[in-house]
Amino acid sequence: MSDLKHTAVLGAGVIGASWTALFLASGYSVSVFDVSDSAETQVRKYVENAWPVLKDLGLAKNGNPDRVSFHKSATKAVDGAQFIQESVPERLPIKHELYATIEPAITPEAVVATSASGLTLTEMQAGWKDPSRFVLGHPFNPPHLIPLVEVKGNERTGHGVIETVERFYASAGKVTIRVNREVPGHVANRLQAAVWREAIHLVKTGVASVEDVDKAMWAGPGLRWAAMGPTMLFHLGAGEGGLAAFCERYTDSFNRWWDDLGVLHLEPELAKQLVSGIAQAADGQTPADLAAHRDGLITAMLKAIAPLRAN
Repeated sequence: MSDLKHTAVLGAGVIGASWTALFLASGYSVSVFDVSDSAETQVRKYVENAWPVLKDLGLAKNGNPDRVSFHKSATKAVDGAQFIQESVPERLPIKHELYATIEPAITPEAVVATSASGLTLTEMQAGWKDPSRFVLGHPFNPPHLIPLVEVKGNERTGHGVIETVERFYASAGKVTIRVNREVPGHVANRLQAAVWREAIHLVKTGVASVEDVDKAMWAGPGLRWAAMGPTMLFHLGAGEGGLAAFCERYTDSFNRWWDDLGVLHLEPELAKQLVSGIAQAADGQTPADLAAHRDGLITAMLKAIAPLRAN
């Protein structure tokens, strides 16, 4: 697929619109499928808003935001597409119906990647007669900004397909990891779910407010985690002795903390407490205001670290 020029995006929600912006910026043409009458307007607006950021990050040097077409027929959308990113709602009947529709229409060399976060590859493969060119390609929202994509195949995946997918995502500026074993939520969602569970526990038990727990993250370990992962950071946390010395020094402390971590479920009353806390923290700002602020911060960080990541 070294001559890959044309892509398709199936599903024009927030994730699909973000993928569309990124693929256009990366120099590909994009066919978008969605049954909604408002899909074209929404996606074009999303691309228009995302384009200055993509240019600022140097991701739109070869791109053209006008190389996009819109279709209410999935078979028309995938016609001639060499890479297809599927982001329709995460309900198996919807995905299986879509796969059955497009399978006879896709070209033999095309690869289909699903953005699914809550479904497993095995569950989704049941919608294909031949799933050899269907893989997991799970992004982090918004895909045009956050580099991570989690990639997974299995014994039913064709030879070389995972490598092809990884090369394609790299061409669009993405950072990929391989998920080696099937678990609900893949890798990154499980990490953030674990952190959020303890964040909620700290609020529920009165240790700190919603705002201060969030502040503890972005002003503390969140900064370090944006540079390196937790295990590498702890390797650096004990000086020359590295991770071995760190484990020896802090085993008792971590075991005590782990034993005291909360085990809870997100129940209605607890959700109300969180909603009230986030309303105070938002202080009248709309979700759109906050999202714009988030994207500005992420863009600034990505620009700052890009030269360092390249070395």
